[in-house]
Amino acid sequence: MNERPGVITLRGNPLTLLGNEVTVGAKAPDFVVLDNDLQPVSLDTFDGKVRVISVVPSLDTPVCDAQTRKFNEEAGKLGDDVVVLTISMDLPFAQKRWCGAAGVDKVHTLSDHREASFGQAYGVLIMELRLLARAVFVIDRDGTVCYTQLVKEATEEPDYAEVLAAVGKIT
Repeated sequence: MNERPGVITLRGNPLTLLGNEVTVGAKAPDFVVLDNDLQPVSLDTFDGKVRVISVVPSLDTPVCDAQTRKFNEEAGKLGDDVVVLTISMDLPFAQKRWCGAAGVDKVHTLSDHREASFGQAYGVLIMELRLLARAVFVIDRDGTVCYTQLVKEATEEPDYAEVLAAVGKIT
């Protein structure tokens, strides 16, 4: 497993990411995560759609909460051929509870807790914490990575305008 030390920080402290960096133009790696009903979901589940993958360490933190609410708000404006996935290491039960309490109903929350399949495939698994780094990936209908954003400081939000502009270019 490829170790990438110091790529991101948490409150200024460097952390190590596991896995290879995913780059624009590459075929999007497949993964298997669980939905809120404990059913397996892979990248292929959403074939034919533009996929916005919002990655957060934990929904139960203020920045992750804000990020997921923002993408939920935007998901309703992106059209039927765009799907927004939020992936974290939170248990599916916690994700379902959080979505219900937050009124989040337009993004699909998915859990990578079991095998860290997504985290390893996309190079965002934090070795020291076994959480996922904050990132956003945009994948086109054909499964090609069109945009990546790895947030360097885990306590900061992504650049939403950049993400939405990237989606706009391929929809």
